[in-house]
Amino acid sequence: MTDLLERAWLLEELDGVLAATATGGRVVLVAGEAGIGKSALVRRFTERRSADARFLLGTCDPLLTPRALGPLHDIARQTGGRLAGLLASGGPREAVFAAFLDELDQGRRPRVVVVEDAHWADEATLDLLVFLGRRMERTRALLLVTYRDDELGVDHPLRAVVGRLAPETVRHLRLPPLSGAAVAELARRAGRPAAGLRSLTGGNPLLVTEVLAAGDGVPLTVRELVLARFGGLPADAQEVVRLVAVVPTRAELWLVEEAARPAPSAVEVGVSAGLLVVGEEAVGFRHELLRQAVEGSLSALGRRELNRRVLEVLARSTGRQVDVARLVHHAREAGDTEAVLRYAPEAARQAAAVAAHREAVGHYRAVLAHADRVPAPARAELLEGYSVEAYLSGLSTEAVSARQAAVALREAAGDPEQLGETLRWLSRLHWWDGNRREAEAAAVRAIAVLETLEPGRQLAMAYSNQAQLDMLANRLEAAMPRARRAVELARRLDDQETLSHALTNIGSARLLAGDLGGREELEQGFEVATAAGLEDDAARAVGNLATIGTEMRDYQHVGADLDRALAFVQAHELAGWAQHLLGHRARLRLDLGDWAGAEQDARAALAEQVKGGPRVVDALVPLGLLQARRGDPDAAATLQEATEGAFATRELQWIAPVAAARAEHAWLHGDDRRAAEEAAAVLERAVTAAHPWFTGELAFWLRLAGAPVPVPVVVAEPYRLLLAGDWRVAAGAWQTLGCPYQRALTLACGDQDEALLEALALLDGLGARQTGQRLRRQLRRRGSLRVPRGPTRATAANPAGLTGRQVEVLGLLAEGLTDAEIAARLSLSTKTVGHHVSAVLAKLGVGSRHQATAAARRLGVVPAKDREPGGQS
Repeated sequence: MTDLLERAWLLEELDGVLAATATGGRVVLVAGEAGIGKSALVRRFTERRSADARFLLGTCDPLLTPRALGPLHDIARQTGGRLAGLLASGGPREAVFAAFLDELDQGRRPRVVVVEDAHWADEATLDLLVFLGRRMERTRALLLVTYRDDELGVDHPLRAVVGRLAPETVRHLRLPPLSGAAVAELARRAGRPAAGLRSLTGGNPLLVTEVLAAGDGVPLTVRELVLARFGGLPADAQEVVRLVAVVPTRAELWLVEEAARPAPSAVEVGVSAGLLVVGEEAVGFRHELLRQAVEGSLSALGRRELNRRVLEVLARSTGRQVDVARLVHHAREAGDTEAVLRYAPEAARQAAAVAAHREAVGHYRAVLAHADRVPAPARAELLEGYSVEAYLSGLSTEAVSARQAAVALREAAGDPEQLGETLRWLSRLHWWDGNRREAEAAAVRAIAVLETLEPGRQLAMAYSNQAQLDMLANRLEAAMPRARRAVELARRLDDQETLSHALTNIGSARLLAGDLGGREELEQGFEVATAAGLEDDAARAVGNLATIGTEMRDYQHVGADLDRALAFVQAHELAGWAQHLLGHRARLRLDLGDWAGAEQDARAALAEQVKGGPRVVDALVPLGLLQARRGDPDAAATLQEATEGAFATRELQWIAPVAAARAEHAWLHGDDRRAAEEAAAVLERAVTAAHPWFTGELAFWLRLAGAPVPVPVVVAEPYRLLLAGDWRVAAGAWQTLGCPYQRALTLACGDQDEALLEALALLDGLGARQTGQRLRRQLRRRGSLRVPRGPTRATAANPAGLTGRQVEVLGLLAEGLTDAEIAARLSLSTKTVGHHVSAVLAKLGVGSRHQATAAARRLGVVPAKDREPGGQS
């Protein structure tokens, strides 16, 4: 066994982490560029510890569309038992995950789960990693994940997975390049000169090995290295290597035997040449880069022919488990349209069943590229399935387009039941895409079509869909009868999904009308959904209970409601709902004076990195308000991002809080005219909707900006009191509710120094520096002689006058990161980072990122760069 140069410390780290699993499971993330030795490290660790632990190995494949839960299928073949049975029978994803978790605590030896090449992982596998990562402490297992960190773009989903793992259980290991001394040692062992070798290879172990094996006249690329070696093989060995090259990751021995019928010596020659490695059941390339080099050298016709041969063997194999995603991959590579049409729909359905939505979209796209070959009814089904998976993947525009095409086909077929159902879906998709007008039109059409038939499940859900649209638009009186009609039909038909959906609409409408009795229907909706295994419907019921409580300032219940809802959605890995609820809890904590907790929740919500949908607005508003009140210049960018997300939806639940926040931001900076304009732009909608808290808050900002405002008919009590001129009682009402900032602003409306000074003390205690400055100016204009100086700027000690966030950005600029990379590191949008960078350059008085880094080092804002030690190159 040859030693791994300069990797002993990594093996010792892994040994230590494995030993620590005796007190609770751990996660190790092994990162590095291609060829740096991640797989070699894992193999050596497996060899060292195979007597102490049971290793379960799974690999992610670079298929055109990855296998759903591919690594778990690999592992199930090793474990057998309940896990294998559930996967083979297409069992529910939750049951599969639970069975795997149970497997980790079997036997006396700890389990080591290895997931290789997670940068190629499918969506369901990424969900599995989050599921395991958050539960590892309950086990005695080690989860070891390898991935290429240099191939992760800003939006790569693996980044979000890494951010969601419990940090206390995670160890990050990044493999560095080999030093000049290690490269020289490898050259010595090969009997080759070391001069210039590290400079040529960058210390990448794979490249070093390939260059040393190439002999004289060193090629400059991996492709040249591999093809030079490949060209020296006899014809039968070349044929084997070509065949294996078109099979990502590895080819089973039976597959090679049937597709190529090689002599045993042909495979052995490929191994001796350092291209292939043979295991007990499969043969593959020594590294994926080598496989890609050979595959890339094949002619288009040659590649098609090889894939056709592989596909024929896989398709006729009996008694062997062949993932249908592999069949689709080889069918597409072979240009076999009939095979794509045969296998891709089933691959899409299997991916969707385990929530691998992106992979399902890929399979649907593959088959719909040949839609003209599919009969109209089947094409409509494919489009409908595609629209659902696109919706669940955050591709709202594609979802709408696919559903519209399905509507046209259903209409042409004259099938009213299917037409009504797909129109109801189209309504939902239009709403999610921010097009309420089209959502309303499709909802009306769906009901009109379905009411011509015998009442069934489709009509019940169409009624509930219309009730939901009414409820979301605060048309509460219209929502109730439609939702009750849906409940009646759902109970008659024993349709639990529609029953839960409609009960949630009724409860939500009642709460929005100020009727706490709506809590009962929401609890019923939650119970029905959980009993039926409808996680998203259950999340909607318990989530609406919590978020409407925040919106309606039900401080008696909302804290416990939010905690309960968050526990549910996080346990079920519902990231979109987690973002929504964390944003609302951030607003609650902001209102109740827990500003540190509010910022923590808002940033946690943004770190969820949910793709699509407006729920990010729920976190951006409290974060933007925090920044505005503290005087952080980032507030403008945060609120602008919130504005773009909210107004795209045309929904009052997002527009009103953003309008109020923008009004406050303008007022804090002395722009009363703009503050009044921001509030007035949305106030009429809030009044029409009879929303007491949105109406009150927007009217309050008009009043504070000096604009005349009558007391609305429907307005929350603290605002009604203030607008009626009774600021003392209004301030007392806010105190009773436990809202110190709102109490301070209300006191500031009083015409007395004592009230203003009390307000100032509250604001200083909260850290609302910008708000406090506005009140201090007001006191000075009144001629008050008792204006306290207030807290010192947090940035005063910073010679460049940068905020804490700007110092973070500058530090990452100094590391040479791009705006996109900084955004990923700090869980911000690229646009927000751009604003930060502009502010940093302006404050430092420089014109480039390089000058900013130099200025920051001069000022001591970031550490001076150490002189680099001399070394071999």
